[in-house]
Amino acid sequence: MSTVAPVPKRILMTADTVGGVWSYALELAAALQPYGTEIALVTMGAPLARDQRRDLKRLNHIEVFETGYRLEWMDDPWHDVDAAGEQLLEIERTLTPDVVHLNGYAHGALPWRTPVLMVAHSCVVSWWQAVHHLAPPSKYDEYKRRVVAGLRGAECVVAITGAMLASLKENYGFSGRSRVISNGSQARSLSAGGKEPFILGAGRVWDEAKNFSLLDAVAPRLKWPVYVAGDCRHPNGSPKNFVNLNLLGPLPSHTLAGQMSRASIYALPARYEPFGLSILEAALCGCALVLGDIPSLRELWNHSAVFISPEDAQGLEKALLELIASPEQLQAMGCRARQRALGYSATAMAGAYLETYAELISSSARKEVAQ
Repeated sequence: MSTVAPVPKRILMTADTVGGVWSYALELAAALQPYGTEIALVTMGAPLARDQRRDLKRLNHIEVFETGYRLEWMDDPWHDVDAAGEQLLEIERTLTPDVVHLNGYAHGALPWRTPVLMVAHSCVVSWWQAVHHLAPPSKYDEYKRRVVAGLRGAECVVAITGAMLASLKENYGFSGRSRVISNGSQARSLSAGGKEPFILGAGRVWDEAKNFSLLDAVAPRLKWPVYVAGDCRHPNGSPKNFVNLNLLGPLPSHTLAGQMSRASIYALPARYEPFGLSILEAALCGCALVLGDIPSLRELWNHSAVFISPEDAQGLEKALLELIASPEQLQAMGCRARQRALGYSATAMAGAYLETYAELISSSARKEVAQ
Protein backbone atom coordinates (compact mmCIF):
# COMPACT_ATOMS: atom_id res chain seq x y z
CA MET A 1 0.00 0.00 0.00
CA SER A 2 1.50 3.35 -1.02
CA THR A 3 1.74 6.21 1.43
CA VAL A 4 1.67 9.92 0.72
CA ALA A 5 4.57 11.93 2.13
CA PRO A 6 3.28 14.45 4.67
CA VAL A 7 3.32 18.07 3.50
CA PRO A 8 3.74 20.52 6.39
CA LYS A 9 0.64 22.62 7.02
CA ARG A 10 2.62 25.27 8.85
CA ILE A 11 6.33 26.11 8.95
CA LEU A 12 8.02 28.41 11.44
CA MET A 13 10.89 30.03 9.55
CA THR A 14 13.53 32.58 10.53
CA ALA A 15 15.01 35.11 8.12
CA ASP A 16 17.83 37.66 8.10
CA THR A 17 16.65 40.92 6.48
CA VAL A 18 20.18 42.12 5.72
CA GLY A 19 21.49 39.81 3.00
CA GLY A 20 20.70 37.08 0.51
CA VAL A 21 18.85 34.96 3.08
CA TRP A 22 15.89 37.28 2.64
CA SER A 23 15.72 36.64 -1.11
CA TYR A 24 16.15 32.92 -0.50
CA ALA A 25 13.32 32.84 2.06
CA LEU A 26 10.89 34.60 -0.27
CA GLU A 27 11.83 32.41 -3.24
CA LEU A 28 11.25 29.27 -1.18
CA ALA A 29 8.04 30.60 0.34
CA ALA A 30 6.65 31.48 -3.09
CA ALA A 31 7.52 28.03 -4.44
CA LEU A 32 5.81 26.36 -1.46
CA GLN A 33 2.61 28.37 -1.83
CA PRO A 34 0.91 25.94 -4.27
CA TYR A 35 1.18 23.17 -1.67
CA GLY A 36 -1.05 25.02 0.81
CA THR A 37 1.72 25.45 3.37
CA GLU A 38 1.41 28.43 5.69
CA ILE A 39 4.62 30.11 6.84
CA ALA A 40 5.23 32.07 10.03
CA LEU A 41 8.25 34.19 9.09
CA VAL A 42 10.24 35.66 11.98
CA THR A 43 12.56 38.43 10.77
CA MET A 44 15.72 39.59 12.51
CA GLY A 45 18.18 42.35 11.72
CA ALA A 46 17.19 45.68 10.18
CA PRO A 47 13.52 46.70 9.87
CA LEU A 48 11.88 45.59 6.66
CA ALA A 49 12.46 48.02 3.79
CA ARG A 50 9.61 49.29 1.64
CA ASP A 51 10.38 46.94 -1.25
CA GLN A 52 10.62 43.98 1.15
CA ARG A 53 7.16 44.79 2.49
CA ARG A 54 5.86 45.11 -1.06
CA ASP A 55 7.24 41.68 -1.95
CA LEU A 56 5.57 40.16 1.10
CA LYS A 57 2.16 41.46 0.08
CA ARG A 58 2.27 39.17 -2.95
CA LEU A 59 2.43 36.12 -0.69
CA ASN A 60 -0.80 35.76 1.28
CA HIS A 61 0.28 32.54 3.00
CA ILE A 62 2.98 34.26 5.09
CA GLU A 63 2.41 35.72 8.55
CA VAL A 64 5.31 38.00 9.49
CA PHE A 65 6.68 38.43 13.01
CA GLU A 66 9.04 41.36 12.66
CA THR A 67 11.74 41.87 15.29
CA GLY A 68 14.74 44.15 15.55
CA TYR A 69 17.02 41.62 17.20
CA ARG A 70 20.67 41.66 16.28
CA LEU A 71 21.95 38.74 14.25
CA GLU A 72 24.40 36.16 15.54
CA TRP A 73 27.19 37.30 13.18
CA MET A 74 27.04 40.90 14.42
CA ASP A 75 29.23 42.36 17.17
CA ASP A 76 28.19 41.38 20.72
CA PRO A 77 24.73 40.07 19.72
CA TRP A 78 24.10 37.46 22.40
CA HIS A 79 21.57 39.33 24.54
CA ASP A 80 19.46 39.84 21.42
CA VAL A 81 20.01 36.28 20.21
CA ASP A 82 18.75 34.92 23.54
CA ALA A 83 15.76 37.27 23.55
CA ALA A 84 14.93 36.20 20.00
CA GLY A 85 15.11 32.59 21.13
CA GLU A 86 12.51 33.20 23.84
CA GLN A 87 10.20 34.82 21.31
CA LEU A 88 10.68 31.96 18.86
CA LEU A 89 9.71 29.40 21.49
CA GLU A 90 6.62 31.44 22.36
CA ILE A 91 5.60 31.55 18.69
CA GLU A 92 6.14 27.80 18.46
CA ARG A 93 3.89 27.21 21.47
CA THR A 94 1.17 29.43 19.99
CA LEU A 95 1.24 28.23 16.37
CA THR A 96 2.29 24.56 16.81
CA PRO A 97 4.09 24.31 13.46
CA ASP A 98 4.92 21.00 11.80
CA VAL A 99 8.53 22.02 11.11
CA VAL A 100 10.91 24.71 12.35
CA HIS A 101 13.13 26.00 9.53
CA LEU A 102 16.10 27.95 10.89
CA ASN A 103 18.25 30.11 8.63
CA GLY A 104 20.82 30.63 11.37
CA TYR A 105 22.73 28.46 13.80
CA ALA A 106 22.41 29.56 17.43
CA HIS A 107 18.70 28.86 17.84
CA GLY A 108 19.16 25.20 16.93
CA ALA A 109 20.11 24.64 20.58
CA LEU A 110 16.71 25.77 21.91
CA PRO A 111 14.40 23.18 23.55
CA TRP A 112 12.12 22.85 20.54
CA ARG A 113 9.06 20.60 20.59
CA THR A 114 9.00 20.53 16.78
CA PRO A 115 11.50 18.88 14.40
CA VAL A 116 14.16 21.38 13.35
CA LEU A 117 15.72 21.83 9.93
CA MET A 118 18.69 24.21 9.83
CA VAL A 119 20.10 25.78 6.67
CA ALA A 120 23.77 26.72 6.49
CA HIS A 121 24.04 29.77 4.25
CA SER A 122 27.45 31.01 5.43
CA CYS A 123 29.41 31.40 8.66
CA VAL A 124 31.77 33.85 10.32
CA VAL A 125 34.65 31.39 10.71
CA SER A 126 34.83 30.44 7.03
CA TRP A 127 34.23 34.08 6.03
CA TRP A 128 37.13 35.23 8.20
CA GLN A 129 39.45 32.58 6.85
CA ALA A 130 38.63 33.48 3.26
CA VAL A 131 38.98 37.22 3.75
CA HIS A 132 41.91 37.38 6.19
CA HIS A 133 43.66 34.07 5.45
CA LEU A 134 43.91 33.11 9.12
CA ALA A 135 41.74 31.80 11.93
CA PRO A 136 39.31 34.28 13.53
CA PRO A 137 40.39 35.99 16.77
CA SER A 138 39.26 34.87 20.21
CA LYS A 139 36.36 37.34 20.29
CA TYR A 140 34.54 34.84 18.03
CA ASP A 141 34.93 31.93 20.46
CA GLU A 142 31.39 32.40 21.76
CA TYR A 143 30.06 32.49 18.20
CA LYS A 144 31.82 29.23 17.43
CA ARG A 145 30.49 27.62 20.62
CA ARG A 146 26.95 28.67 19.75
CA VAL A 147 27.23 27.35 16.19
CA VAL A 148 28.47 23.96 17.42
CA ALA A 149 25.57 23.71 19.90
CA GLY A 150 23.05 24.80 17.28
CA LEU A 151 24.25 22.28 14.72
CA ARG A 152 23.99 19.50 17.29
CA GLY A 153 20.42 20.51 18.12
CA ALA A 154 19.06 20.32 14.57
CA GLU A 155 17.53 17.08 13.27
CA CYS A 156 18.84 17.86 9.80
CA VAL A 157 21.27 20.45 8.44
CA VAL A 158 20.93 21.59 4.83
CA ALA A 159 23.94 23.21 3.17
CA ILE A 160 23.46 25.30 0.02
CA THR A 161 26.61 23.83 -1.58
CA GLY A 162 28.89 20.88 -0.99
CA ALA A 163 31.63 23.40 -0.23
CA MET A 164 29.54 24.89 2.58
CA LEU A 165 28.89 21.45 4.05
CA ALA A 166 32.62 20.65 3.95
CA SER A 167 33.26 23.91 5.81
CA LEU A 168 30.85 22.91 8.60
CA LYS A 169 32.65 19.62 9.01
CA GLU A 170 36.10 21.23 9.02
CA ASN A 171 35.40 24.24 11.25
CA TYR A 172 32.83 22.85 13.71
CA GLY A 173 33.34 19.11 13.65
CA PHE A 174 29.81 18.64 12.33
CA SER A 175 28.95 15.02 11.56
CA GLY A 176 25.16 14.91 11.84
CA ARG A 177 22.38 14.27 9.37
CA SER A 178 22.76 16.54 6.36
CA ARG A 179 22.06 17.09 2.70
CA VAL A 180 22.90 19.68 0.03
CA ILE A 181 20.04 21.65 -1.52
CA SER A 182 20.99 24.39 -3.95
CA ASN A 183 19.18 27.70 -3.85
CA GLY A 184 16.81 28.39 -6.70
CA SER A 185 15.04 31.21 -8.49
CA GLN A 186 11.96 31.63 -10.64
CA ALA A 187 13.31 31.96 -14.18
CA ARG A 188 10.09 33.45 -15.50
CA SER A 189 10.69 36.66 -13.55
CA LEU A 190 14.18 37.18 -15.01
CA SER A 191 15.15 37.37 -18.67
CA ALA A 192 17.79 38.81 -20.96
CA GLY A 193 17.01 42.12 -22.58
CA GLY A 194 18.87 44.15 -25.15
CA LYS A 195 22.43 43.95 -23.86
CA GLU A 196 24.33 47.20 -23.36
CA PRO A 197 28.07 47.91 -22.95
CA PHE A 198 28.47 47.97 -19.19
CA ILE A 199 29.60 45.73 -16.34
CA LEU A 200 27.46 45.12 -13.28
CA GLY A 201 28.12 43.83 -9.79
CA ALA A 202 25.72 43.52 -6.85
CA GLY A 203 25.77 42.58 -3.19
CA ARG A 204 26.64 43.96 0.22
CA VAL A 205 29.15 46.52 -0.97
CA TRP A 206 30.59 46.89 2.53
CA ASP A 207 31.40 43.17 2.75
CA GLU A 208 35.11 42.56 2.11
CA ALA A 209 34.25 39.05 0.92
CA LYS A 210 32.52 40.46 -2.17
CA ASN A 211 35.89 41.97 -3.13
CA PHE A 212 34.54 45.01 -4.95
CA SER A 213 37.85 46.74 -4.18
CA LEU A 214 39.46 44.55 -6.88
CA LEU A 215 36.82 45.67 -9.37
CA ASP A 216 37.41 49.27 -8.30
CA ALA A 217 41.15 48.87 -8.95
CA VAL A 218 40.71 47.72 -12.56
CA ALA A 219 37.74 49.88 -13.52
CA PRO A 220 39.78 52.84 -14.90
CA ARG A 221 41.48 50.57 -17.43
CA LEU A 222 38.28 49.06 -18.83
CA LYS A 223 36.47 50.36 -21.88
CA TRP A 224 33.06 49.98 -20.26
CA PRO A 225 31.66 51.60 -17.10
CA VAL A 226 31.28 49.44 -13.99
CA TYR A 227 28.11 49.74 -11.90
CA VAL A 228 27.61 48.17 -8.49
CA ALA A 229 24.25 47.84 -6.71
CA GLY A 230 23.98 47.29 -2.97
CA ASP A 231 24.27 48.84 0.44
CA CYS A 232 27.58 50.63 1.07
CA ARG A 233 26.95 51.02 4.79
CA HIS A 234 27.82 48.23 7.21
CA PRO A 235 25.09 47.37 9.76
CA ASN A 236 27.35 48.98 12.40
CA GLY A 237 27.06 52.28 10.51
CA SER A 238 30.49 52.52 8.89
CA PRO A 239 30.45 53.33 5.13
CA LYS A 240 32.49 51.71 2.37
CA ASN A 241 33.68 54.08 -0.36
CA PHE A 242 35.16 53.49 -3.81
CA VAL A 243 36.78 55.79 -6.33
CA ASN A 244 36.11 54.22 -9.73
CA LEU A 245 32.84 52.34 -9.37
CA ASN A 246 29.45 53.81 -10.20
CA LEU A 247 27.53 53.02 -7.02
CA LEU A 248 23.79 52.53 -7.46
CA GLY A 249 22.96 51.97 -3.79
CA PRO A 250 20.37 49.42 -2.63
CA LEU A 251 17.88 48.70 -5.42
CA PRO A 252 14.42 47.12 -5.25
CA SER A 253 14.44 43.62 -6.71
CA HIS A 254 12.57 44.59 -9.87
CA THR A 255 14.93 47.52 -10.53
CA LEU A 256 18.00 45.32 -10.06
CA ALA A 257 16.48 42.74 -12.41
CA GLY A 258 16.16 45.49 -15.02
CA GLN A 259 19.84 46.37 -14.63
CA MET A 260 20.82 42.72 -14.99
CA SER A 261 18.72 42.28 -18.11
CA ARG A 262 20.70 45.09 -19.79
CA ALA A 263 24.19 44.35 -18.40
CA SER A 264 26.52 42.41 -20.70
CA ILE A 265 28.86 41.21 -17.93
CA TYR A 266 28.24 40.41 -14.29
CA ALA A 267 31.46 40.57 -12.27
CA LEU A 268 31.89 39.31 -8.72
CA PRO A 269 35.54 38.46 -7.93
CA ALA A 270 34.46 37.13 -4.53
CA ARG A 271 36.83 35.83 -1.89
CA TYR A 272 33.89 34.13 -0.17
CA GLU A 273 30.45 33.36 -1.56
CA PRO A 274 28.76 30.14 -0.38
CA PHE A 275 26.13 30.44 -3.12
CA GLY A 276 25.49 33.92 -4.51
CA LEU A 277 21.85 34.46 -5.44
CA SER A 278 22.78 37.62 -7.32
CA ILE A 279 25.00 35.51 -9.58
CA LEU A 280 22.10 33.17 -10.29
CA GLU A 281 19.80 36.08 -11.09
CA ALA A 282 22.41 37.67 -13.38
CA ALA A 283 22.92 34.35 -15.17
CA LEU A 284 19.16 34.00 -15.73
CA CYS A 285 19.34 37.46 -17.31
CA GLY A 286 21.95 36.21 -19.78
CA CYS A 287 24.96 38.04 -18.34
CA ALA A 288 28.43 36.63 -19.00
CA LEU A 289 29.86 35.77 -15.56
CA VAL A 290 33.32 36.71 -14.28
CA LEU A 291 33.70 35.21 -10.80
CA GLY A 292 36.20 34.62 -8.05
CA ASP A 293 37.89 31.23 -8.37
CA ILE A 294 36.72 29.68 -5.10
CA PRO A 295 35.38 26.14 -4.45
CA SER A 296 31.70 27.04 -4.04
CA LEU A 297 31.51 29.06 -7.26
CA ARG A 298 33.47 26.41 -9.19
CA GLU A 299 30.99 23.83 -7.92
CA LEU A 300 28.03 25.87 -9.11
CA TRP A 301 29.29 27.50 -12.32
CA ASN A 302 32.14 25.36 -13.69
CA HIS A 303 32.35 25.68 -17.51
CA SER A 304 29.70 28.43 -17.37
CA ALA A 305 31.80 31.37 -16.12
CA VAL A 306 35.24 32.92 -16.39
CA PHE A 307 37.14 32.41 -13.12
CA ILE A 308 39.93 34.59 -11.75
CA SER A 309 41.87 34.53 -8.49
CA PRO A 310 40.33 36.97 -5.99
CA GLU A 311 43.80 38.49 -5.49
CA ASP A 312 44.65 38.86 -9.20
CA ALA A 313 43.83 42.36 -10.45
CA GLN A 314 45.70 41.77 -13.69
CA GLY A 315 43.76 38.55 -14.31
CA LEU A 316 40.45 40.30 -13.68
CA GLU A 317 41.35 43.13 -16.03
CA LYS A 318 42.44 40.67 -18.75
CA ALA A 319 39.28 38.58 -18.43
CA LEU A 320 36.99 41.59 -18.69
CA LEU A 321 38.86 43.15 -21.60
CA GLU A 322 38.82 39.87 -23.54
CA LEU A 323 35.06 39.58 -23.17
CA ILE A 324 34.56 43.22 -24.15
CA ALA A 325 36.70 42.70 -27.27
CA SER A 326 34.85 39.56 -28.40
CA PRO A 327 31.07 39.96 -28.89
CA GLU A 328 30.80 36.30 -29.94
CA GLN A 329 32.50 35.05 -26.79
CA LEU A 330 30.46 37.44 -24.68
CA GLN A 331 27.21 36.12 -26.11
CA ALA A 332 28.33 32.50 -25.82
CA MET A 333 29.25 32.89 -22.14
CA GLY A 334 25.93 34.60 -21.43
CA CYS A 335 24.08 31.70 -23.04
CA ARG A 336 26.12 29.15 -21.07
CA ALA A 337 25.42 30.94 -17.81
CA ARG A 338 21.67 31.10 -18.47
CA GLN A 339 21.51 27.44 -19.44
CA ARG A 340 23.29 26.44 -16.23
CA ALA A 341 21.09 28.77 -14.18
CA LEU A 342 17.89 27.17 -15.44
CA GLY A 343 18.92 24.07 -13.50
CA TYR A 344 18.71 26.01 -10.24
CA SER A 345 14.96 26.45 -10.18
CA ALA A 346 12.79 27.46 -7.26
CA THR A 347 10.51 24.51 -8.06
CA ALA A 348 13.37 22.03 -7.70
CA MET A 349 14.48 23.73 -4.48
CA ALA A 350 10.97 23.55 -3.00
CA GLY A 351 10.64 19.89 -3.98
CA ALA A 352 13.86 19.01 -2.18
CA TYR A 353 12.77 20.88 0.94
CA LEU A 354 9.32 19.26 0.91
CA GLU A 355 10.99 15.85 0.76
CA THR A 356 13.21 16.76 3.71
CA TYR A 357 10.32 18.23 5.71
CA ALA A 358 8.35 15.02 5.12
CA GLU A 359 11.22 12.89 6.39
CA LEU A 360 11.47 14.98 9.55
CA ILE A 361 7.72 14.90 10.19
CA SER A 362 7.56 11.13 9.66
CA SER A 363 10.58 10.54 11.86
CA SER A 364 9.08 12.71 14.61
CA ALA A 365 5.78 10.80 14.39
CA ARG A 366 7.57 7.45 14.70
CA LYS A 367 9.40 8.67 17.80
CA GLU A 368 6.11 9.76 19.41
CA VAL A 369 4.56 6.35 18.74
CA ALA A 370 7.60 4.60 20.16
CA GLN A 371 7.35 6.63 23.34
